[in-house]
Amino acid sequence: MKTQATRDKLIQIGAELIAEQGFNATGINAVLSRAGVPKGSFYHYFSSKEDFGLAVIDAFAEQYDARLVAILQAPDQPPLERLRRYFDAGRADMYSCDHARGCLIGNLGQELSSRSEAFRARLDQVFRQWERRLVACLEEARAAGEVSEAIDVERLAGFILAGWQGAMLRAKTTKSLAPMEAFEQVLFQELLGRELASLEMAADETPITRETP
Repeated sequence: MKTQATRDKLIQIGAELIAEQGFNATGINAVLSRAGVPKGSFYHYFSSKEDFGLAVIDAFAEQYDARLVAILQAPDQPPLERLRRYFDAGRADMYSCDHARGCLIGNLGQELSSRSEAFRARLDQVFRQWERRLVACLEEARAAGEVSEAIDVERLAGFILAGWQGAMLRAKTTKSLAPMEAFEQVLFQELLGRELASLEMAADETPITRETP
């Protein structure tokens, strides 16, 4: 039990340090020191630094996926309102760290995808899982008449994920939530807003049929 708790603590602290300064700049000794674990104990829990990094990704992905489920599958809210809550949560996270961390998976994707096939494959798997969560939410929105039947929800989910990751990167470099706010505004007002307006216009123009007496 103690061994598992120590391993979990190392992963948690590793995730914090990696989010702040990157994987390559995060030394094993720094993780052990912050965790209060004796130096030399690292390889009792992980076979290599890459193994440790993959464990950090797995732990973060599991926690974040549970958060996505809670937000994007909330049965008491309309689908597009859930999507707004997803963006709200992202902005709150960015603000709480003073625009210093952003998304751990996104950060690692930029840093490691071209250097390690193991990291690239695992990070791509995580992103695909997040896309599926967005697709499910958008499918509900389409079924509820919140977005057009003509929208390709899989392409839209990919656009949202890629655009939001980019907005978080810009938020870090500008030290401002403005890029994240701008992305959400364009998505809802320019893209989805126009789709909804088109739906409403089409409904208004539908001829009323009368039954023959």
